[in-house]
Amino acid sequence: MTESGSGNQKAIVFNVQRFSTEDGPGIRTTVFLKGCPLTCLWCHNPEGISPRPQLLWFETRCIGARDCLKACPEEALELTPQGLKIDRDRCTVCGLCEEACPAAALEVVGKEWSQEELLVEVKKDESFYRTSGGGITLGGGEPMSQAGFVAPFLARCKAEDLHTALDTSGIAAWSLYEKVLPHVDLLLLDLKQMDPEAHEKMAGVKLEPILENARKLGKSGLPVWVRTPIIPGHTDSIENVRAVARFVAQEMPGAERYDLLAFNNLCSAQYERLGMEFPLKEAELVRKEEMEAFKEAAVEEGAPNVHWSGATRLEEK
Repeated sequence: MTESGSGNQKAIVFNVQRFSTEDGPGIRTTVFLKGCPLTCLWCHNPEGISPRPQLLWFETRCIGARDCLKACPEEALELTPQGLKIDRDRCTVCGLCEEACPAAALEVVGKEWSQEELLVEVKKDESFYRTSGGGITLGGGEPMSQAGFVAPFLARCKAEDLHTALDTSGIAAWSLYEKVLPHVDLLLLDLKQMDPEAHEKMAGVKLEPILENARKLGKSGLPVWVRTPIIPGHTDSIENVRAVARFVAQEMPGAERYDLLAFNNLCSAQYERLGMEFPLKEAELVRKEEMEAFKEAAVEEGAPNVHWSGATRLEEK
């Protein structure tokens, strides 16, 4: 990730989620930006990986009207007994099929927003931010992949006296963080796996640059909430949770909270809509007793204000 495009004044956004309560304190609006250099096997927002707009097909909405086929100038669509097939090599994501579909079964995910448009959108719920102690969170994807938009947009939010949070994987160049951090009130940082080899295998990037940034972010003077997703077969070991918690306790003095996030597979349908395979489609939810054990281990290692959240499966009898 480089500083190229640092002058961009528009962003590709794939979701603006209002009334969010999981991405920082209070009631928030979370803006999800497209593009992420990580390739985590369990990614809960697969539409956020690619930096470009993508076409989704919703099988349950489709009525087989075939208007989309007529509208597509690239002839990239084919309606088969198994459903709509999208030739993504030919598809230019022009959006004509989306406009033509009478059932809204096709949708382009990833729309361009200007700073002004997005500021107007997030301010719609300003009264809720004030009364709940909430604000704006930028997530993704990896929002720092569009750092040229993030820095000036958050600056405008701060000028409007809105609380700002940045949800990041810690992968961006430090020079980019230096431009963004002056406009951030809270950092949400993912630390997934402390074994370098396992981290690179499951996330597609090296661990050490993330840890180096984590140390700097933890000493930046900003409050930090560190989060670890508990993923079956990848991060769900007591040893890994202890290692993350120990790192947070010893090397991140700004860390105020440590969250353990239980795996869920609700994103499976989104992978299908994108024509992608979800490697963990058959993985089971974590048991409640396991999450409690992870929390206890993190507390023992000195991590601050430990919480866990997410759906769990019933305990085995």
